[in-house]
Amino acid sequence: MRDTKSSPITSLPVIVGPTASGKSELGLSLAERLNGEIVNLDSVQVYRRLYIATAKVPVEERRGIPHHLIDIVEPTDNFTAGEYARRATEVMRDIESRGHIPILVGGTGFYLRALVMPLFEGPNTDLALRGRLRKIAEARGAEHLHRMLARIDPAAASKLQPRDAPRTMRALEVRFQTGSRLSELQPHTPEPPEFACRIVVIALCPPRDDLYSRINDRADRMFASGLIEEVQGLLDAGIPWDAKAFQAHGYRRVVEYLRGFRTRESALEQMKLDTRHYAKRQLSWWRAWPDVKWIYRFGDQSQAVEEALGFVT
Repeated sequence: MRDTKSSPITSLPVIVGPTASGKSELGLSLAERLNGEIVNLDSVQVYRRLYIATAKVPVEERRGIPHHLIDIVEPTDNFTAGEYARRATEVMRDIESRGHIPILVGGTGFYLRALVMPLFEGPNTDLALRGRLRKIAEARGAEHLHRMLARIDPAAASKLQPRDAPRTMRALEVRFQTGSRLSELQPHTPEPPEFACRIVVIALCPPRDDLYSRINDRADRMFASGLIEEVQGLLDAGIPWDAKAFQAHGYRRVVEYLRGFRTRESALEQMKLDTRHYAKRQLSWWRAWPDVKWIYRFGDQSQAVEEALGFVT
């Protein structure tokens, strides 16, 4: 095994990749080797009371390693990427101040982008407007939103990928809510935070058939473990069916089932399909990210850890 004490850490690891690719296990193993602490980089794990479909590592399986930014907001809260970036910056600096290594783990690309490329601090999200834009994206695709933006703020649209729905929606919101173009306001965007070491993005890329098999098996286990009952309990507790947290994969289709729009079997199969499509989009996102370090091993945890250590020491 590598002697990390004699090999100083030169970079902060960010473990990314598609859902069900083994990010959590790699993050834990790295944290053990590097005296690290885990910082969540998943947009669903921030929500309290959502457990089964979030794939949070249970407390008893965290090997005593501190985990941050998990279970920090209610399912009804509108938790933005900008808020994530502010909290993550504070947490990471605190970890560094104690002589430990922050290790970001998760697959939410726009959270990482908000952290290293801060977003413009625009108006608070108008939830009704966001809901209308989301429905347009679901019905006509993210590219349609991008074309809308190109008509009213071509400069902002030119900087965004046509499928980047979250940032496209935000640019449209700024225009509709303030009357100003985001491209005119962005010069006031804050500088990215500085940390003791540079960030290096390490992405997992399992073979597609293996990844899809794991996604399908995990969905079966989630249903068998009480996912439907978990969602029903949240609805009974007063969480509205259109809460932001319920838009996540694993929850949206269960809500549709409980509202009578799907059978149980349809909800399960659609959840599997949604998650496979999401994994494909995640891989496309990270392939477009600059200077990603890729790990293609699957099932050989010790070798994956050694590869990851080689990227940061």
